[in-house]
Amino acid sequence: MSVEPNPVVFSLIIPAYNEERRIGKSLEQIFRFCNAQALPYEIIVVDDGSVDGTVALIGERFGEWPQLRTIRQPVRGGKGAALKRGMLEGRGDYILFSDADLSVPIETLSALLAELQQNCDVAIGSRRAPGAKIEVHQPFLREAMGRGFTFLSNFALGLRYSDVTCGFKGFCRAACRELFSRQRLHNWSFDSEILFIAHLKGYRVTEVSVSWRDDRATKVRLWKDALGSFWGLLQIRANQVLGRYR
Repeated sequence: MSVEPNPVVFSLIIPAYNEERRIGKSLEQIFRFCNAQALPYEIIVVDDGSVDGTVALIGERFGEWPQLRTIRQPVRGGKGAALKRGMLEGRGDYILFSDADLSVPIETLSALLAELQQNCDVAIGSRRAPGAKIEVHQPFLREAMGRGFTFLSNFALGLRYSDVTCGFKGFCRAACRELFSRQRLHNWSFDSEILFIAHLKGYRVTEVSVSWRDDRATKVRLWKDALGSFWGLLQIRANQVLGRYR
C-alpha cells in the first residue's frame, strides 16, 4: 500500500493574546514570506482568550486564506498552553513557532527549516550565539533577567544553551508530538521544560543565530512572570523525579 505524501511541509504556530494592533501587519509579512517559499504550509494562530478584536481582525482580513487556521482558547491559559495546543495540531513535517510581534524576523524560518531538514530534531533561535545580531535591545533589566534565567535553566536542568527563551523554535514532527504531549507547564518556563524533555529523550538540538529587534509592547509582566518561571524550574525537576516525562 502506497503512503500519500504529507500535503503540508511546515506549520507555523503563532500564540496571540490581545494582538489586535500588531497581528495584521505580522500576518501580512508572514504570508508574503511563506508564499515565496514554494512549499506547502499552514499558519495556525492560537488566540489565548483575547478580549480585544484580535480574532475579528484575523477573520475579516485573512479569513479567505486557506492556509490559515485560527484556534480560540476560551480563557487565557498562558503562552505555554496556547503553544501546546497549536504545536500538537500542526500537520507539517516540521512545526515551528514564532512570537506575534516578529521580534525575530520571519525570514529566520529558512535557517531553522534547513537545520531541521539536515542536521537535527529541534532548532532553537539564539540571540547570544556567535553571529547573532541585536538591532534593538530589550530594556536592561529584562535582558539581564533573561540571561539570568538561561543561566539558571542550564545549571538546574543540566542544559548547555546560550538562549533558552528566544521565541522562535522549530521541531521535526515526531519530536514535536513527543515533547509537547509531555509538556506540563504553561507559564514562561515552558521553554526550559521542552528543552529539558528533549535532553531526556536524546533529541538532537541545534542553536541558530538570529537577529532581534525588541518590541516594547510586550505582554511580559516582568516580576510576576520572572518569579513564576524560576519556580517552574523547581517544578520541572519535581516532575522528572515523579516520572511525569516518561
